[in-house]
Order: sequence, then C-alpha cells, then structure tokens
Amino acid sequence: MTQDMTGHNSAATGSIAADRLRSIVERTERLEEERKALAGDIKDIFSEAKSAGFDVKVIKQIIRLRKQEPAEVEEQETLLDIYRRALGM
Repeated sequence: MTQDMTGHNSAATGSIAADRLRSIVERTERLEEERKALAGDIKDIFSEAKSAGFDVKVIKQIIRLRKQEPAEVEEQETLLDIYRRALGM
C-alpha cells in the first residue's frame, strides 16, 4: 500500500475520504437547489404582493424588523427619530 503526502495510507483512507467528500458535495448541491427554489417562491410572493398594491420594500423592512428583538427595534427607532430631528426632518 502507498502513502499519500499526509502520511496516511491512501488505499485504505482514500475511498473512505472520497465517499465522505462525495456525500458532503452532493448534500450541499441539493441544499443549493432547494435554496434556489425557495428564492423563486419568495420572489413570486413579492410579485403577488406588488400586484395587490403593497410596497415590497416596506414588506421586506417589516420582515427584517420582525426578526429582531423588540428592545432592539425600539432602540433603532429612537435613534432614527433623534437623527431625523438633528437633521431637521
């Protein structure tokens, strides 16, 4: 049996490593495909919202806000208000 550059037995570990690598690559490829499909679904939902008269930018902003903690949202809104007043807006 031969050894690879790392000193491991290439015949014994090569097939195991190759199988593991193939599994990782194939799982990642499947998830990438799922992500593409989900992105398409989300795009369709935003198109539906736009055709119903909703502002998609505002919907995306609401989604971002809903992911945050209420205290964090309140702090950002307070700072935004302070900055607007400072700029005379």
